[in-house]
Amino acid sequence: MTTRRQTLKFLAATPLALSPALLAQSAWPTGTVKIIVGFPPGGGTDALARILAPKLTTMWGQQVIVENRAGVAGVLAADVVAKSTDGLTLLMGHINSHGIGPALNPKMPYNADTDFSPLTLVGVTPNVLICHPNAPAKTVKDIVALAKAKPGTLSFGSAGSGSAQHLALELFKVAAGIDVLHVPYKGSAPLLTDLMGGQINYSFDTMAAVTPHVKGGKVYAVAQTRTKRSATYPDLPTVAESGYSGFEATTWYGMIGPAKMSPDVVARINRDINAAMAMPDVKERLAGVGAEDGGGTAQQFADFMRAERVKWARVVKEANVKVDA
Repeated sequence: MTTRRQTLKFLAATPLALSPALLAQSAWPTGTVKIIVGFPPGGGTDALARILAPKLTTMWGQQVIVENRAGVAGVLAADVVAKSTDGLTLLMGHINSHGIGPALNPKMPYNADTDFSPLTLVGVTPNVLICHPNAPAKTVKDIVALAKAKPGTLSFGSAGSGSAQHLALELFKVAAGIDVLHVPYKGSAPLLTDLMGGQINYSFDTMAAVTPHVKGGKVYAVAQTRTKRSATYPDLPTVAESGYSGFEATTWYGMIGPAKMSPDVVARINRDINAAMAMPDVKERLAGVGAEDGGGTAQQFADFMRAERVKWARVVKEANVKVDA
């Protein structure tokens, strides 16, 4: 009995003591924990992963690093995690990989409902309609007027075909009745580089990605895309306020693991991420990039993602969105 009690005390005290890969049948494997990000360094998904990684390193007593695997608007990274078996690989999930992607691509390499273990919602942000500070049109009204005067010529970048930024643009095109040129990139970082260099005219991009550049004066923020104004940008009008009532196209992020993780491990990761997000310095950094309304239980996050898949499937159908293979 004494030995059994000692064993239970050891397991309870060991950070992430049970391996999701082995369904809680052995000790959590030693080694580096990886948070896979489906976009290059410099974007919003990457920024949030790097805020949490050092906190989790301290909590878990083992190194937690961020690994970037860009491609297919986050789908490649999600597939890596879906197929992982080492018990040490997590995903900074994203609206692209678990909200929009399943509606756009019936041949996804994974099933967003069954191949993952939802852990924690990290945050929801508006997208921001942005342009170069010297752009001739810097209000929603003026951009729409310019697009109608020169149909098919204004260029709008996105983080990739089928990305949240792309879908925000498609919604905007339908709402405003305009024809513009979509220019897909492999993530926010290269998109922002070209926008700041004048190679493209506009973009809907994540608040997390654009905020440092807006504060630095290199990018101009035109409008935000939640129906309510973000606390980070209280003076920036929404697209809905600018003449398009009900317009909403957010980006969200959350920690996700592979399928069949032990309920105890899911609960532990959820608890620790919630604790990290409650730390004053983390709260400040999350607020700084516009990430709001994060936290909650793993089940709440699962329900949230399921509702997002239903919503975006409807949008894809109604807007007749097509993505080249």
